[in-house]
Amino acid sequence: MTLPGEQHLQKIQFYATTAYACGYLADQPAQSLIATPHHLIDAHTYSGLIQLGFRRSGKFAYRPHCETCHACIPVRLPVAEFQPNRSQRRAWKQHHGLSVSLMKLAFSEEHFALYSTYQVARHEGGSGDPETAEQYRNFLVQSNVESLMVEFRQDGILKIVSVVDIIRDGVSAVYTFYDPADRHASYGTYNILWLLEWCRSLNLPYLYLGYWIKESKKMAYKKNFLPQEGLVNGEWRSIHNQDQTPPEK
Repeated sequence: MTLPGEQHLQKIQFYATTAYACGYLADQPAQSLIATPHHLIDAHTYSGLIQLGFRRSGKFAYRPHCETCHACIPVRLPVAEFQPNRSQRRAWKQHHGLSVSLMKLAFSEEHFALYSTYQVARHEGGSGDPETAEQYRNFLVQSNVESLMVEFRQDGILKIVSVVDIIRDGVSAVYTFYDPADRHASYGTYNILWLLEWCRSLNLPYLYLGYWIKESKKMAYKKNFLPQEGLVNGEWRSIHNQDQTPPEK
């Protein structure tokens, strides 16, 4: 299977996975479309795939391909147009003193410990087994595109790690994990605000935030960043009131 698009995408093939349990909507089956072979998906090719709604997990690029559900909407923020609201300005002021380091993807016991703590808090009450170091490596430390880790510290103590991809027209936020001890710290909000400022300094027009699902509480925070664009019916369009966004067909 091939997808229409830019010439460099014609070398990529696509296959649909078998159905699996959705990680965001309870009792819903899910299916993904995988781009292969992964070793041919370089930064240039991946930039084209993102325009078609794909995301990256480790070395694999995928997008939702569910037969009966179209809840996942890829979203991005136009950097030049973004205006923070009152709570976002408060989060920026609260954490503006964090020290920031950019680094290449690499395994760190300190990072993995924070990731594990974050996962336990995020999935509180869940029955899944903790992820292993190997699973963490495969998810966040492997990449065939231009990827970085952004590390935030307070007085030397690790607070946030954000894995990002640099693409043709912006930055794609792959995954962020942070210290869950203070539930009101707004670390996730601050990370997005910092990435927006970083995009602005690099003259990159968009920050890609992955998928937004109206019914998912875990993704509710994304609709607070406005203005916003969503990939709806194959077209990136402005989304000012996401509660009225039509499902992608």
